[in-house]
Amino acid sequence: MTKLEALLADLTSGDETRAEGAVPGLVELGSEAFPALRDLLNSADADQRWWALRTLAQSPQTQTEWLLPLLNDPVPEVRQAAALGLSGHPAEAAISPLIRALSDADSMVSGLACNALVEIGKPAVPALLEMPKDVPQMARINAIRALAEIADHSAIPALMAALEDDSVMIQHWAEEGLERLGLDMIYLKPE
Repeated sequence: MTKLEALLADLTSGDETRAEGAVPGLVELGSEAFPALRDLLNSADADQRWWALRTLAQSPQTQTEWLLPLLNDPVPEVRQAAALGLSGHPAEAAISPLIRALSDADSMVSGLACNALVEIGKPAVPALLEMPKDVPQMARINAIRALAEIADHSAIPALMAALEDDSVMIQHWAEEGLERLGLDMIYLKPE
């Protein structure tokens, strides 16, 4: 049994301790392990898909496009791992899929997608500003949070409008974003 085969056996063993122990070795193997890990991304076993994502997310050589399809996985934990992995591999190609993931039924996927958009930074701002108004509340909150954390001046009108939103969370993130942009809330709040 080769080192790669042994590490893959541990990764797919169903034993979390063995699987976690295999991750650094697989990352160290780099491109030698990629074909097998990418095959596992298509496994019928959600646990194997999750561990493949977990491993690929740790590799600096991982391509963003390998992770993107898993944002649509039927299993929330796999979608969570994909969104988390994209935080470590921020790329403009991920913006549209991450914007869609803000509306995921799983709130953790939405929050992790927000984090990944923040990691992408200013290139994500136009797509965040163009989000439809009829998305779920969590998507709206996380979109405003992303705009607040990115702190791009082009988001000021949207952040100002969000101050009038019915959601206290949206108002909070709008205030936070405007403060990060150096705007004094004393002068912005309606009397």
